[in-house]
Formats: sequence, C-alpha cells, structure tokens
Amino acid sequence: MSATLVHGQGSRVGFYATTCPRAESIVSSTVATHFRSNTAIAPALLRMHFHDCFVRGCDASVLIDGSNTEKTAPPNLGLRGYEVTDDAKTQLEAACPGIVSCADILALAARDSVVLLLKFHADWWTKLARPTGRRDGRVSLASETTDLPGFRESIDSQKQKFSAKVLTHKILYLLNGDGTKRVAFDTGSENRFDASFFANLRNGRGILESDQKLWTDASTRAIVQRFLGITGLAAFNVEFGRSMVKMSNTGVKTGTDGEIRKICSAVNS
Repeated sequence: MSATLVHGQGSRVGFYATTCPRAESIVSSTVATHFRSNTAIAPALLRMHFHDCFVRGCDASVLIDGSNTEKTAPPNLGLRGYEVTDDAKTQLEAACPGIVSCADILALAARDSVVLLLKFHADWWTKLARPTGRRDGRVSLASETTDLPGFRESIDSQKQKFSAKVLTHKILYLLNGDGTKRVAFDTGSENRFDASFFANLRNGRGILESDQKLWTDASTRAIVQRFLGITGLAAFNVEFGRSMVKMSNTGVKTGTDGEIRKICSAVNS
C-alpha cells in the first residue's frame, strides 16, 4: 500500500515516515505493555477514541483536563486509558519533540487495541490503511457531549446522530451507542474482539438497552442477522475495520488547524 495514500481531510498513511519514523511502533509497544498488565485497557482505549471522534471530531479534545471539559461530562466519567496516551506521548516527545499529535496517538492506540483483542485474527486488520496527520483541538466542552448516542435512545435518534457526523447507518450497527465498551462485557467475548455481540442480541442478552434495540427494531434486525455465524464473523471483522478507519477520520484537523500539544491533558499556552 502506498505510503502517500490520502484519507479524510489531509491525513495520510505514512505521515510520520520522515519526521518521526518510530511513531507508530512506539504507540504499539506502549499499548502492548499496558495490555499485558491489564487486558481491559484495550476496549477502554477503543471506547475513548469513539467518544473523542463523536464530539468535535477526532482531535483528542476528550483528553483535556479542566472544569467543564468533555472529560467531566457524565457520558465520559467512565472512560479509562488516559495513562496509556500520556505514556506514549512522553516517549514520543523524547524521540521527536512536537511532532506527533495526541489525536494520532489515541487513534493508533485504538487500532492497536483491536489487534490485541483479535489475537490470531489480526492479519486483515494490520493491512488496513492507518492514516495519520491529525492535529489536536484547542476546545473541549462538556456541553457538547450531548452529541454522543445514549444508552436509551431510539434507533432513529441514533441514526440521526451518526448521519450528522457524515457516518453511515452501517457504522451505527457496528459501533452502536456507547457500546465500544461491550468488548469486555459480551458473553463469549471476554478479552477477545468478535461478533458474539450479535448472537447475544438474538438471544435477548444485549448489555445495553440501545444494543438490544438493534434486534427488536425491524429496520436493523437484518444487519444483526448478517453478522451471525462463522461467515458473519468474517464479514464483521472486515466491515468493522473499514468503519473504524472512516470514523477515525471524522472532523479531522490538519494543516494549520489545531495544534500539536506538548502534553495531551492541556492545550499549549
């Protein structure tokens, strides 16, 4: 795959090839180190990335400390994994100061988390394009987290929120609501990433109310049925990967927009 393949609004594969060649490997090794001591960190990072992208785009605004920031809002109080992004940022600043954004760190960490959860099924995922070049946002407002799909929202309401982010309804089915944390919850999926979620819906064991609605709502049941069984798992893996790439390029700041934070928890002074 070409190292200059362009995605989103200016991000591209191989963005750090000359400015910080070890950027992606540093993030990968950092995530792996934390995963070895706490496997729950992988779904936590995936969830954090989802929450970040849904508010102001994928700009690491969810990482900013302070009163009334996104981090303080009720939907984000359960987020975990800040120590991983901080650890990676510290190492990257030592290797190539002021080059790698926190937004890219979070996006890469989410991608590497899924690879760890897939275990022996990671080949297809590692071949996916990993565009980088995002810049960090300077604004983080708790009031804007209302954009996040809620546990009890109707399917129609969730569709509207995904459409507002120029994301297809198919991504809704794959990344429904707050459900990225379900990776650690689903029966049959402990510390693995697979399509057990859809079998649980069919059997009436959806963890969240918004999840179970994917089965009970006639407009989405066919999608759930498609991802059942062995062939469904293969389809799920491929489509989830594509959906993650698309979501991780939502509202990306590039060029002179935004900044490269010195630390991920605070905007530059």
